[in-house]
Amino acid sequence: MTVQLLMIMGLLILNVNQVRAVGEVSGITLINDDAVEFHLDSNDWADVHYKVNGGNQRNIRMTLSKNGNRFQLNNLSSGDSVNYRFTYWGSEGFAIVTSVQNYTLQSEQAKDTDNDGVVDSIDQCSATRQGTTVNDVGCELDSDNDGVVDSLDQCPNTQSGQAVDTNGCELATEMTGIEQVGSDTVHFYVNNNAWADVHFKVNGGGQRNIRMLESGNGNHFQLNNLSIGDSIVYSFTYWTGKSATDTESKTYTLESSSVNDTDGDGVIDSIDLCPNTRPDVVVNEVGCEVEPEIDSDGDGINDAIDQCGNTPMGIPVNEFGCPINEADITPLFNADTVLEPSVISETNNAVITRFADRGRDRHAKEDHFQAYDHYLSHYWTHRTARFKFVDTVAKGGSDIEITFVTEWKLGVKEFRAWYRGIGTVAEYHGNYENHVQEIAKGSFDDNLELVSNDGNQYKYRLTIDEYVALDGTRRNLAVGQYMEIEVSQFLDNAPEGRDNYYGTTYLYQVGAGGMVPWKTVGDFLDQSSERENSKPINESAWLGGKTTLPYQYTAEPDNHFMQMATNLSSVNGQPFVLGRRVHHTDMITGMHDESVKNGVFDALKNIAGTHYVNNSCSSCHARNGRAPVAEIGETLDKWVFKVADSEGNSHPLIGSVLQPNNVGIAEQNGEGSVTLGTWSESNGLRSPNYAFSKNKPAKFSARLAPQLVGLGLLEAVSEDVILQREDPQDTNQDGISGRAQKVTDPVTGETRLGRFGYKAGSSSLKHQIAGALNTDMGVMTSVLPRPDCGSEQTNCNNNQGAELSDEHLDNLVKYIALLGVRPQRDIEQQQVIVGKQKFNAIGCESCHRDTMKTSSYAPFAELRDQTIHPYTDLLLHDMGTGLADNLGEGQATGSEWRTAPLWGLGLSACVTGGVIDVDRNKRGDEVCSPDASYLHDGRARTIEEAILWHGGEGQLSNENYQNLSTADRQALIAFLRSL
Repeated sequence: MTVQLLMIMGLLILNVNQVRAVGEVSGITLINDDAVEFHLDSNDWADVHYKVNGGNQRNIRMTLSKNGNRFQLNNLSSGDSVNYRFTYWGSEGFAIVTSVQNYTLQSEQAKDTDNDGVVDSIDQCSATRQGTTVNDVGCELDSDNDGVVDSLDQCPNTQSGQAVDTNGCELATEMTGIEQVGSDTVHFYVNNNAWADVHFKVNGGGQRNIRMLESGNGNHFQLNNLSIGDSIVYSFTYWTGKSATDTESKTYTLESSSVNDTDGDGVIDSIDLCPNTRPDVVVNEVGCEVEPEIDSDGDGINDAIDQCGNTPMGIPVNEFGCPINEADITPLFNADTVLEPSVISETNNAVITRFADRGRDRHAKEDHFQAYDHYLSHYWTHRTARFKFVDTVAKGGSDIEITFVTEWKLGVKEFRAWYRGIGTVAEYHGNYENHVQEIAKGSFDDNLELVSNDGNQYKYRLTIDEYVALDGTRRNLAVGQYMEIEVSQFLDNAPEGRDNYYGTTYLYQVGAGGMVPWKTVGDFLDQSSERENSKPINESAWLGGKTTLPYQYTAEPDNHFMQMATNLSSVNGQPFVLGRRVHHTDMITGMHDESVKNGVFDALKNIAGTHYVNNSCSSCHARNGRAPVAEIGETLDKWVFKVADSEGNSHPLIGSVLQPNNVGIAEQNGEGSVTLGTWSESNGLRSPNYAFSKNKPAKFSARLAPQLVGLGLLEAVSEDVILQREDPQDTNQDGISGRAQKVTDPVTGETRLGRFGYKAGSSSLKHQIAGALNTDMGVMTSVLPRPDCGSEQTNCNNNQGAELSDEHLDNLVKYIALLGVRPQRDIEQQQVIVGKQKFNAIGCESCHRDTMKTSSYAPFAELRDQTIHPYTDLLLHDMGTGLADNLGEGQATGSEWRTAPLWGLGLSACVTGGVIDVDRNKRGDEVCSPDASYLHDGRARTIEEAILWHGGEGQLSNENYQNLSTADRQALIAFLRSL
């Protein structure tokens, strides 16, 4: 990047600073006797919400220009009172709501000294020559937005975003890059005029993702405190004006450099646009003074947005600087929590990755078999493998040592890598069968070390020391390369089931470690393309962090929610499939629900009842999806009906949950059943009515079995992150008053934060699962060792004790916790991009929180320190009378519901409905048979109906949605379907 270019950029930066110096970042300005202008200094969208003289609130999307966001309000009168606030997209990557302000219109004449049509109070160029055409802040026009005003611009039609010289003509310069600007400092740059992110790793460490400083004609970020010889792997993501684009990874090595920084501000002279800055002031990336953030009470919140300005030091606060009410909540995890080994770890010599795999029927890119994501019989016996990659490339080495342990001996020791895709979509350049060595037989610990010669596990090893490109070109391994692998398990005469299995397709990051979610590039039928080669999915689509799955290419729409997390640790492969067996077992017959070949699970036979709703987890959560809505007159045995007497206490003849089925007693002596009655219809929306076979409980709450997606990640979010959004008194006056549910831990008796269930009635995943076993299947555990019985019930077997062992319960918890989350789809489609903008603009994100980070203390390594996008805040919100029932739960009222996560929303209909075979004589002809329903009782048939049911705190967003144009409503729905 040339110094000349940076000087031009500096002029623009100074102009921006001058704009900010005129007034506040946001506010209101009188521009005429009867008009005011709202302004907000932001480079992204902004909305203004205002009321005049206490009337109805209006919500307006402001006009965005290079001078920020503006909206003019006319036809006012002297003395009018305007109450207003702003919502805008902040540089941190989330929407920000300002505090409410009041303005009273004064009777005075607005002056325009230079007669350019812009009043003095907002005129930033107050001595414009007579007759000059100006913009909305009184400065001469720059029609092509290149930073050079029209009267000086010799190239008036420069393409938007192009770097120019002082005459406004295009400069030849690289779009992105890195340059050394000091002995310990480098400067990243992207020459565009919108946002940009830089992604980098230093010496093979963890990746950092930084939103760069946008100024003038480019984006900048300066990385300090480096050492000579440091290796930096970097890439960029930036907005082109139409879509986000990702650059390829490159490597830069810091060299010895002699540079000058005359004013000692940390910015070298060659790019310092303010060369005489005092050394004690805070400067930006190009050496100019910036106003430091002030945080008077030291709570980490800038005074400009701190609504509780005198918070005592050390008190946790929310995003508005107000204390979080967590004093009586005991966290699930803390610094003393025992942590499972990390999936990715480092030594002085290598990056180590540990992961697990299972046997597969077919390959990941074959859509004509539809046989990759399903599970074959005996999947929990002899059909998982544990892997350990020791990658020395990140530490200056040249190879990857791969060790793996199988549960049974391999007949063919296959390890395939480096995708080729000429003959089939499962063809690789490297089949390392002859390089795989059998090391030992016996039993192996979590580090794959032999602990006993007894056992049927086998340990294998090979070394990979070259990279093979798609075209077959071979070269040395290097940081930033990606290796696609598939390891088949061809068993040597296994004692049950078939012998030959393929493996999962993974994409491994050379030099960085870990498996990444992937997509295919190119068309297999076009051999000149990349032929469905795998490439990383953009991280913005990783809804479940590193648990995120690849896109599905096998045409199995019913199997989306049943997969191992992409980063499943080697210690959890076998517990995962053992937990899955529990999930799919009938707890009366002991039979597995998928294949008779799986036999009887004796330990789980005859443990359901005396009263129960259904006899297995999978009977309600089919394929881990939502239960279908029943037909009229059908018994609701996939629903939970929480019941109570007229005082809200446990029902004396039923308990807390109605259990319609029985073991060992006559039906007439049971609790009765519920069927779906009729639907009440009004304005295109429906609500259910229920018929109880016995007396209708005075209070009840009906709830459809939900999908099981991302629950482990939601448990892994720390309490303080969730409580950041709690605002029960609506102190910021945005109409949203989310509050935390508090529940009692059934084991310790401590007060915990409620997270799971439609009203957040359970504090942990183990608590939620034990509760479902107890009330839905009548199965006792050590967590809940007594059945759900009413005080007057005499046929409830009240002293049964635990029936499911802790081992089986813990495996079931791991299975549910470590399910992978599908990535967001269609992220580059303009309609989806617009839809997300509208989602934020109309206020949906206020409850359906986009982004959270999980705790460093989460015990499962797969879930620890993950950036996730669940679209929930896990708080309770009043949704109005339309969605209310007459029974609360814990601290939740009948109208309060926990915000539903939205990940998996667009896939749920096919998971619930399953598939139908359109031609039973052909394999691969199964198609989705969608069965869509939404909300807690399935009343909404479409996503739009679900939105239209939002009342209470969601009413304004509902109205804002209805006020969108048809195209914008369709875009918002397209965004939701992409999740």
